[in-house]
Amino acid sequence: MRQNLTVITLGVADFKRSLKFYRDKLGWKAKVTGDVAFFDMKGVVFAIFPTKELAKDAHVHGKASRFHGFSLAINAKSPKEADALMKHAKKAGAEIVKKPQKTFWGGYGGYFADPDGHLWEVVHNPFWKLDKQGRVVL
Repeated sequence: MRQNLTVITLGVADFKRSLKFYRDKLGWKAKVTGDVAFFDMKGVVFAIFPTKELAKDAHVHGKASRFHGFSLAINAKSPKEADALMKHAKKAGAEIVKKPQKTFWGGYGGYFADPDGHLWEVVHNPFWKLDKQGRVVL
């Protein structure tokens, strides 16, 4: 199997609320088709889709919990940029779950939750480089 990731889709309880959060408040550009929205994340597509419809499409059932067992991350160029991104997320209505701080591994970051409780880490990793498009270069 090819080692690449092309799309990340989050199931959301209220599509309109989530679209407003990501598009209107965070300011991300979206392509909306019916009840799915796609955001170009510079090489990976991020999508939101109603949880019930996503479960139906995948033929899975069950209740979502607050902690989904994963987080998404935005790598910042510096601790100062990480702070600015977290302030922007808070202003957009995100819940700050962990304020930005020095990490045990030598980086700097924190977490916010979107309206459905999906965790986003905003982190500066001084051991990784970012290319001109802001993508991580391992």
